[in-house]
This record gives sequence, structure tokens and C-alpha cells, in this order.
Amino acid sequence: MELEHISNIEKATKRGRGDLFRLGLGLVFVVGVVMYSLSMGGGNLVLVFSAAIGAYMAMNIGANDVANNVGPAVGSKALTLGGALVLAAIFEAAGALIAGGEVVGTIRSGIIDPALIPDKETFIWLMMAALLAAALWLNLASAIGAPVSTTHSIVGAVLGAGVAAQGMDIANWSKVGAIVASWVISPLMGGLVAAGFLYLIKRRITYQNDMREAACKMVPLLVAAMAWTFTTYLMLKGLNNIWKIDFTTALASGFAVAVAVFLLLRPMVARRAARLDNSKEAVNQFFTVPLIFAAALLSFAHGSNDVANAVGPLAAIVDAVSHAGNEIGSKAAIPLWVMAIGALGISIGLALFGPKVIRTVGSEITELDQMRAFCIAMAATLTVIIASQLGMPVSSTHIAVGGVFGVGFLREYLKSRYAQMVAEIKAHHPADDQEAIDAFIAKFSEASIEEKDRMLKDLKIRGKQQRDPAHFSKGERKGLRKAYRKELVKRSQMKRIAAAWVITVPASALMAAMLFYMIRGILL
Repeated sequence: MELEHISNIEKATKRGRGDLFRLGLGLVFVVGVVMYSLSMGGGNLVLVFSAAIGAYMAMNIGANDVANNVGPAVGSKALTLGGALVLAAIFEAAGALIAGGEVVGTIRSGIIDPALIPDKETFIWLMMAALLAAALWLNLASAIGAPVSTTHSIVGAVLGAGVAAQGMDIANWSKVGAIVASWVISPLMGGLVAAGFLYLIKRRITYQNDMREAACKMVPLLVAAMAWTFTTYLMLKGLNNIWKIDFTTALASGFAVAVAVFLLLRPMVARRAARLDNSKEAVNQFFTVPLIFAAALLSFAHGSNDVANAVGPLAAIVDAVSHAGNEIGSKAAIPLWVMAIGALGISIGLALFGPKVIRTVGSEITELDQMRAFCIAMAATLTVIIASQLGMPVSSTHIAVGGVFGVGFLREYLKSRYAQMVAEIKAHHPADDQEAIDAFIAKFSEASIEEKDRMLKDLKIRGKQQRDPAHFSKGERKGLRKAYRKELVKRSQMKRIAAAWVITVPASALMAAMLFYMIRGILL
């Protein structure tokens, strides 16, 4: 064989070697968990097998769900991919170990009635099947780069295994209906909130003639609003397992932090703005540091909350195995070694398999800069807080990804609207007077928002007086709008992600039901 052919073979197998290396490291972690659980569980094979599945589940949560916290920061270039992986791994593990909680519900979200489970053995098989099914579904979603809800995955899996164990009556169908409704509510709320913040930033900063002066006024307020939101979110969602606090106290504490941040930041922004150009790229720099803090705090809160998705069923199995009798409790204590499996697994899964979903969220849906990523981070926290107080079940994954779509569609709308304005300007000038058109467009581009509105109104009045010199019919104007419409959101990604969201619960439920019968058959 010629050397040239050998070189081509090496290039073709290079990607495969990387995948095998990552797979091997993941397998080493699972084997390590198996060896450790053997010593902790006294050789109980059910416990050992469950620990291995829990480790696998934790890695898949890290590979898929953490992308929502750091993806926008990576896509906007506020963080490099390597920096985001290190940052998220540290804060995910810290959130799980520091604020992960001492107990979890044995049946996730009350989706099935534990009183109807006939015995402890059935309960253990149910939890094992649910844990493995959710992990397999997350693995599949990560492989195709689709960010899905881990909570929905485990809820669907518990539902499917529960129905397989005891029939349809075991399910809480009102809860299932609320989860189905959240498929629409979560991304819609996230998209609207993110788009609203982006429109506010554009109106108050980037559409102004003096963007530096506008940034001096608005950036301290926006960052203070982020500090208020994130402090409240962290108290309610990140530290709630170790420090119970009511909503009013959390809101007041967040406001105090926001005031301090505003007073500290205002002179700093003014000094820095004086050294920057009057451009959108320069103003974007103000949002880099807040985005890094946002990624860290979101990762911490995610680790403290969603580690239960990885170790909750495992903790329930450990509790059932270690206690005599046939009673199934509604809560289970989480041993430190079980929590460590969840924390390490999420960090390892993120480092080994997370980049694909991070790229999907950060750069493959729509183009992000620091301002847009800031709006998505605000949507991810503010929407969860509002929904929690209204008692609405929402998915943080769906909210964050919905925020990405929201800013993308707003950009499409604004660009299309501007193109229509330019077309309208051209329509109200003589066709051969290109100099007048160019001069008007140049003046229009530099005008303030109020002046733009006035100039367009004058054009419309003139057009009515001159009976529309361009002679565009209604159908022709509609066609013109379509011609100027520019797609800034990839529709193929939107359809793929939406399809993955819709089938998450039924797919994980079906897999869990099949695995329950399989596991019961093996252990019987």
C-alpha cells in the first residue's frame, strides 16, 4: 500500500479515534463507579447495576442539558469552548455537592402514585428501568445535537415504567397534561422575554446616534437587572435545598444586590465608554463579563437542581435496598457517595460529549453576539421565576432554546422591516433620481428613531398626494416584503429540535416500559 493511501486512511479514521477515546474515558468512569459501589453496597448486584446506570445518566445530563447554560456565551464569543467546559464543570459539581439537597422525591414530580406499587422489588425494577430509559433517550438526543429536557425525559420514563408495572390507573394524568402544555408554554415564554430584552437594548442603545452615551445610561441598569434576577433565582432555585427562603425575601435581597451593582458599575462603564468607539461592536464588550457570571451561576443552579434527575432514582433504590420491610417512602436520603456520582458524572459528560449540543445552541440556530446572549440568559432566569410563582410547569431547557429562537426571529423581523422601509423610500422617489434616493437613505440611516418615523410619515403623505408614483399594487407590495425577508433562524434546526421535544416523554416512556419487562424478567 502506498504511503499516500495510508495517510488518507489515517485522516478518515481521525474522528473515529476521538469518539472512541471519549467513549473509553466514559467507560472508565462507569467502571470506577461500579467498583466503588461494590464496596459501599456490600456486594449487592442490584445496587451496583443501579449505580452504573446512575453514572451513565449523569454523564448524559452533562452532555445535553448543560449546553443551555453555556451555549449562548460560547456562541457570542464571550467564552471559548474550552473555557466554558471548565467553568461549567466546576460550577455544576459545586452546585450538586454544596446545594444538591439531602433528600429527593422517590417518584419524580408526583407523576405516578407510589401507593399503588405492590412491593419493594417492583419499585426497584421501576426505578432502574426509568433511569436507564431516560439515559438512553438523552444519549440519542445528544448524538443528533438536539437539546432536550432531562426532567421531561425522567418524568416520561417513570410514567412508562409505572404504567408497565401497574396499569394506566397509576399515572397522574393531570400532571402529564401540564407537562404536555409546557412544550408550548416554555419556549414561547422564553422567546418572548428574550426578544423583549433585545428590542429594549436596540431601542435604547444601538438605534441611538451616540451609542456610547446611551450605553453609559442603560448598561448599568441592565446589568443591575441581571444581578437582581440572578440573585433571586439563585436563592429560590440554587440554594433552596440548604436555605429555605420565601419569594419576598429573595426578591428584596436581589434588589439590594442590584442597587449595589448599579452604584459600583455606573462610574466604571462611564470611564470605559470614553475609550471606546461609537459602534455596536464596542458596546457589545460591556456584556462579556456579565455573560461569564451568568454562565457560572446558571451552571451552579442547574447542578443543585438537576442532579436529582441523575441520582434521584438511584437514591430511591439505595434507600429501598438498605431498609428492611416492604414500605416505599415518598422521600429518600441522598448519601454523599451517590451525590458525588451525580456531580462527577455531569462534569465528565459535559467535558467529553457536551461540545456538540453547545455548538447547536450557541451557533447553529442563529448568530449570537454578547447582547443577544445576554437577553437569552435573562430569559432563562426571569421566565423560570415568573412561571414558578404562577405555578406553571416549565422546562429550563425549552426556555433557553426558545430564547435563542426568540432573538433570531426578532432579528428577522427587524431586518425585513428595514428592507421594507428602504423599498418604500425608493418607491416614493423618481426612478431616475438615484442621487436623491442615496441621499435620503443616508440621512435615514443616521436619523434617530423619532426622526425615522417622521421621515416615513412624510413619505406616505407625499405618496398619497402623488397617488403612489411607483404604482405598486397590494399583491406587488406583499411580494416585495417576501423578497426582502431574510431567514436568520435555521428552520431545519428548529424542526429537528421541536420534534425531539414533542417525542421526549412518549419515547422515554416506551423505552422504560420495555426495559421494565426486560429487567423484571432477568431478575425473576
